[in-house]
Amino acid sequence: MRVVGAILLAISLSLLSGHPAAAGKRVALVIGNSDYQTVARLSNPANDAAAMTDTFKAAGFDIVESRRDLKTSEMRRALRDFSDAARDADVAVIYYAGHGIEVDGTNYLIPVDAVLERDIDIYDEAFALDRILVTIEPARQLRLVILDACRDNPLAKSMKRTIGTRAVGRGLAKVEPNSPNTLIAFASKAGSTASDGDSRNSPFTTALVKHIAKPGLDLRRAFGFVRDDVLKNTGNRQEPYVYGSLGGDDVPLVPAKPAAAGPQSDPTASVRRDYELALQTGDREGWEAFLRGHPDGYYADLAKVQLRKMAAERSGVVIAKPAAEAAKAEQQAVASLPSADGPAPGAALSTTDIARSMQLELRRVGCLSAAANGDWSAPSRRALELFNQNAGTKFDLKVASLEALEGVKAKPSRICPVICERGFRRDGEHCTRIVCRTGYELGDDASCEKIEVKRPRQEEPKAQRERPEAAKMASRPAGPQSTQSAITRLGNSPTCTNSRLACEQSRSKFGLSTASCASAFATCMQTGKWKGAYEGLARR
Repeated sequence: MRVVGAILLAISLSLLSGHPAAAGKRVALVIGNSDYQTVARLSNPANDAAAMTDTFKAAGFDIVESRRDLKTSEMRRALRDFSDAARDADVAVIYYAGHGIEVDGTNYLIPVDAVLERDIDIYDEAFALDRILVTIEPARQLRLVILDACRDNPLAKSMKRTIGTRAVGRGLAKVEPNSPNTLIAFASKAGSTASDGDSRNSPFTTALVKHIAKPGLDLRRAFGFVRDDVLKNTGNRQEPYVYGSLGGDDVPLVPAKPAAAGPQSDPTASVRRDYELALQTGDREGWEAFLRGHPDGYYADLAKVQLRKMAAERSGVVIAKPAAEAAKAEQQAVASLPSADGPAPGAALSTTDIARSMQLELRRVGCLSAAANGDWSAPSRRALELFNQNAGTKFDLKVASLEALEGVKAKPSRICPVICERGFRRDGEHCTRIVCRTGYELGDDASCEKIEVKRPRQEEPKAQRERPEAAKMASRPAGPQSTQSAITRLGNSPTCTNSRLACEQSRSKFGLSTASCASAFATCMQTGKWKGAYEGLARR
């Protein structure tokens, strides 16, 4: 029974111990081709291969084979030998730095002695990516290929085309692994080239060394951090890409350190408890007592910051500067104050201390424009909300916590963008007033627009306005109701012609004929008097 119990205990411990990859055999092959014989030498691949070799060894890989400047026959032998090592491995990794090329949608890795005079030479002088994948296919849990080979390849430019339709691409082509639990990482996404950078290692390998071997970090997240670093360091010109998929469990390249059996005490728990007690007292004596018991370490540094803030409040440092300079000036003022050994005692509420520190940090990262007064009010909560939106965090807005304070402190530079009011434009980290030159005004889109001058309409002389109106009225036929008005208007002009016109317009009303109006008009022209229905209207 004792033997059976021991076996059951061993099985239980094996089931409870992390991810399956934690106890597996891990092997890696690192190839760096720099000294090409027919084109210019590459400086970084040899350095990159050395850095990755050290990384895999430090991560505890069981086998790390490093090869430099391989010719065609040597590269074939290295892949064949490594396939034997991968046969009984749980994790197999191949890292390659050097020249690569894409022909008709297939990616090839190029040895240092390749000539590639014609496009068909690629099949004899280079190694297809499928050949690399076959090498690590026996690995049981994870197969990983990392290619820092997306450089601008001079061999592709000199290569002769035997068939006009054969395509030779820029960079490497997109791939889809056929085997499960297989990842292929490119230094730059398909169809683009990668940079060697200005330092000893390429931006891609520099980020790999930083993130890929972190214990317990899932590979997908590790490559996400690599992508972010490369984009940042290349000005968004190079974006690494990963092809393939893994299951739902975390797959770290380096397993997390197993937790010891039984309850474990936090070595900093007592220090944190004492720090919280000093924070509750909120006076200088409490912080000095804490430092006597814990003179060094993270919490000791925080306690010294609290003492300096108290000294700053007691000295009455007042800062009245523009918002853009306020945070920097306040930090300089606090840094220049006496250390915790100074004699001046002071008092400060713990919540006010945290709130004021939080406000100072929010001002530093550009999320708060109000003064740091220790009052965690609506402007401060809005500033923390802006920080969460721009930094991707989820700190509680209702209270200024130590967790949020440390999160804001971790940001080295501005997080929130500069937002200027109407009438101002962004000038670096400040807002400057927009001044329009004479004859221009500020438009709705914050740009200066020319002012349109409206000229007054020129008034026409009264005689010119009335002349067309009189002509219209004279030409309009007169109806029964408008006869008298026509007589009145025309009678105002003492001429025989107007009298005849009135006669013609109104003869039907008075029973006159056309001949009567003509006869009266002839008489009027001789005597100056109108004889008939309109006698007395005409005067000469």
